[in-house]
Amino acid sequence: MSDIYNVEEYQRFADNLKAALSGPNIKHYKHKQLRKYALESGRQTSNGAWAWRSMVSSRIGPKTVYLGSEKVRLPKPSDLHQTIIEKAPDELHKVLHLLRTMPFIHLRRQMGNNSEFNPICNLYVSVADRKNYRLAYMWGNTMFDPGKRPGPEFTMIHIPEEHQLRQQVLAMPEHNINIALGTDYMGEDKKGNLRQAMWIADQQGMLGLHAGTKIVTAWDQKDNRLKRYGVFLFGLSATGKSTWSCHQLGLDHKKREGTEVAQDDIVFLRKDGSAYGSEANFFVKTDVQRELQEAMYWSLTDKTAFYENVMIDSNGNPEFLDESLCGNGRAVIRKDKLRVKRGRRLVRIDSPGVNLPPLTELDGIIFAFITRRNTIMPFSQILTPEQGVLAYLWGESSHSMATQPAKAGESVRTVGTDPFIIGSQAAKVNRFHEIVMNLVENNPGKVHFCLYNTGGIGEIIETSEIGGKKVKKMVRKVTRVPIEVMSAIQRGDFRGTNQYAPGRLGTLEIKSCVDTALDQYSPDKWYSKDQIDYYINDLVDGRRQYTEFIAGQGLNNEIINEAEKSFAIAGDKKSKVAVPDIPEEKPKDDDSKSSRSELPDLKWETKSRPRRSRLGRYK
Repeated sequence: MSDIYNVEEYQRFADNLKAALSGPNIKHYKHKQLRKYALESGRQTSNGAWAWRSMVSSRIGPKTVYLGSEKVRLPKPSDLHQTIIEKAPDELHKVLHLLRTMPFIHLRRQMGNNSEFNPICNLYVSVADRKNYRLAYMWGNTMFDPGKRPGPEFTMIHIPEEHQLRQQVLAMPEHNINIALGTDYMGEDKKGNLRQAMWIADQQGMLGLHAGTKIVTAWDQKDNRLKRYGVFLFGLSATGKSTWSCHQLGLDHKKREGTEVAQDDIVFLRKDGSAYGSEANFFVKTDVQRELQEAMYWSLTDKTAFYENVMIDSNGNPEFLDESLCGNGRAVIRKDKLRVKRGRRLVRIDSPGVNLPPLTELDGIIFAFITRRNTIMPFSQILTPEQGVLAYLWGESSHSMATQPAKAGESVRTVGTDPFIIGSQAAKVNRFHEIVMNLVENNPGKVHFCLYNTGGIGEIIETSEIGGKKVKKMVRKVTRVPIEVMSAIQRGDFRGTNQYAPGRLGTLEIKSCVDTALDQYSPDKWYSKDQIDYYINDLVDGRRQYTEFIAGQGLNNEIINEAEKSFAIAGDKKSKVAVPDIPEEKPKDDDSKSSRSELPDLKWETKSRPRRSRLGRYK
């Protein structure tokens, strides 16, 4: 499959790009200068905020490819991925032509705010369609003003006008370049830069995490004193990562308890347990209710919010729960507008900065994994460090009838709950294992791991075959875990008042919580023993298969051994992981491709009409 990649072409594109970005058709702006152009295509809402709609309302992950050497490539590219990769040289040639032809704007911003790692992000957006000014303006609000801090330098090129039949994202990690084509979704600019930053952070000895961070101060009932914890919250989209990163958990502010929000999406974990933040402000999903997600609600309804694909009624009122036109309403919200009501006042709950302090400055750190499953998964589990690494490895959640009816009830697994990993996923797991095990060894009793299920219990979905196709039927809907129950559970964990005992999944599972009743959520009240055994076997089968897939990318034997031990919960003697052989990269034939010195310079070719594709147009 390596023959579909053309590393020489990627290098040639990078060499020619600098000249293409210096043309007179590219206008350079400071962030505040873009506001008046962006607002021309927006609609002001009744609360003073501004709203826009995009033609594409979510990221095009299935059309995102990584171009470069073996270490950055997708482990298992789909047929569509392979088609895009094969035709990438011609598309890159076209991008250079467009960069010299169409009107573009350039915005320079900084990611992070620390003394060591602050990528400088350069966004180039085509404004042949003037409403694309809002892409640069909205994205710029998530980043910092550039300062005199270390780089590296990133380049993000966004051309929404490319035809949607050629819609794609081309990431070139080794050149710090990302290109989004045929989509006008601002999330591509956000994730293009953040994805690149995670990969570079990994190369520098840190670990890029798809996780929110916060600092929680709670009164420990056993030690009878306030304790301060750094918290990492991992979760796939729609599992509640942003919700719980910004939630106050019902803590008692009169006793100086509370939550300080640091980040809600991407951070860079360091060996001392600290984490560098990435964004100044947040790009959040807007399906928020005031009584359940108060801090996010006040930030969303502030005049400083910027909405994308949120329903706005005829009177200009944002309707956050009306998803009849789009199920992915989004908004850029100000971090300093995350507030809660205290009497008649709105009080900020954001942390002073975006970074998480090192473990030496805290009473402990907690790696909290959020899953969303609807059958027998306990609402809360305490994990050993080894089980915490497995939770990172499996990154579990499940499909729902609302999102993917054809796959409803089936597991979805993503290493680190991170769909933005470049190259080997096993390398990420190995690094996570290395960092957290060193933290555990050097800080006894201060590093904790837990798993929260924000789904529910009781769901039954039957699968039948009709006309040769599998059809899913909802027999019994899930009973969702109420937000106030999940809040009480997390509050009890920080205070040390919850009771745990060994459970059927091989972990410590919650048995009682002083602030809420849990008896009604026992799986035994919803399923027979045979049904419970079925769900456990299904869980283990999926974990085994996924572990084998990641093991084929070079997973450490120590982690594989822990995974094999965990499969014993199914009573299955076949507990071994079948580790595939990792093929060695074959030496390249020197005559198979022209040397770089023999390649023509595209800088001159692109001044005329682009060459016709040798590979044809793709659909």
